[in-house]
Amino acid sequence: MTAHIIGYARVSTNEQDLTAQRNGLALLGVPEARIYVDHGLTGRSKERPGLHEALAAVRAGDTLVITKLDRLARSLPYAGDIIEELTSRGVKLSIGGSIHDPNDPVGRLLFNVLSMVAEFESDLIRARTREGMQVAKAKGRLRGKAPKLSKNQEAHLVSLHRVGQHTTTEIAELFTVARSTVYRVVQRTPEEEPKTRQPKRAKRQTASS
Repeated sequence: MTAHIIGYARVSTNEQDLTAQRNGLALLGVPEARIYVDHGLTGRSKERPGLHEALAAVRAGDTLVITKLDRLARSLPYAGDIIEELTSRGVKLSIGGSIHDPNDPVGRLLFNVLSMVAEFESDLIRARTREGMQVAKAKGRLRGKAPKLSKNQEAHLVSLHRVGQHTTTEIAELFTVARSTVYRVVQRTPEEEPKTRQPKRAKRQTASS
């Protein structure tokens, strides 16, 4: 059976580009057709379709190639689980061109160090993000979620609801919102008081009458 080289690449946000990783994998001998990717998913997430496809594609004797360990996982336990699965299936792991050998004590040590560094970097990123959000909030730059409906849309929604010709579900589908949003908008909108009619003034009689 011919051994294959399978590549995996990942970026954490939709704004990031996979080009550098694709080029790196190509230099390591991975064919473009055998590169599996995840876009906008973190290394801690276990729900990664691209990674699942890559793991499903490798067979005994194959090699899974990544440019850096943090592209595969940013958690030491999760990275260990993936390595254990690959090892049990007879699949090699290449990290930036270096083959990881789980049976070699030095290779095991290097892998654990790389996993710890990846996890530490992930923790730093999360801590910096929290700090940035706190600073922005203190300066009044961080606002809540934008309202789902404009004022005019809310007024239209309330008028439809109070007429009573449409169900809450129909109104929710019409405005593409949840039923809970319909209830919330209706509850916070006060009902208009009926206008009282002004008494008509008696017409003045003309001088000739």
